[in-house]
Amino acid sequence: MHATDHDSAATDALHDPIADTRRWLEKAVIGLNLCPFAKAVYVKDQVRFVLSDATTPEALLEQLAEELLVLRDTPVEVVDTTLIVHPDVLGDFIDYNDFLDNADAAVEALDLQGILQVASFHPDYQFAGTAPDDASNYTNRSPWPTLHLLREDSVERAVAAFPDPDVIVDRNIATLDKLGVDGWRRLMAD
Repeated sequence: MHATDHDSAATDALHDPIADTRRWLEKAVIGLNLCPFAKAVYVKDQVRFVLSDATTPEALLEQLAEELLVLRDTPVEVVDTTLIVHPDVLGDFIDYNDFLDNADAAVEALDLQGILQVASFHPDYQFAGTAPDDASNYTNRSPWPTLHLLREDSVERAVAAFPDPDVIVDRNIATLDKLGVDGWRRLMAD
């Protein structure tokens, strides 16, 4: 496992999954305001980026459990959220999606339900009932398979501070429908 320091500089954005993820976070998640809560923790350097060297789901699950405990034991002022980027395992979206049950089971096994949660991002993310090229899928499309570890308290505070959090999903779909798949590709290629 190789965890990067949250203030380390990426050297090669073309071949560095952490640099690609930072760029995606800056351009899409924050730049398109897909998550209105992301900017604050990112600018305060409270996002931990972890580059996983796992090559099997079992190894990734073990690392996920370790990172859940790291997040639990680290003050929120230091790390509010963690992104585990795992380029060498679960590249197939169906396998990745199936793995999410194991991720939720790990949260439960560590008695962290209600404290931490795992959100999912993948290059081929597809919501049920959508076509693969449906622009709405891009709300959860990251450059590499990624597990996002979140603190429930932070999520609750962010949602409480937002006037109508239910509009976020609709707004994101409208933003991505307007941008379109070609616009998304141009945005990420810049």
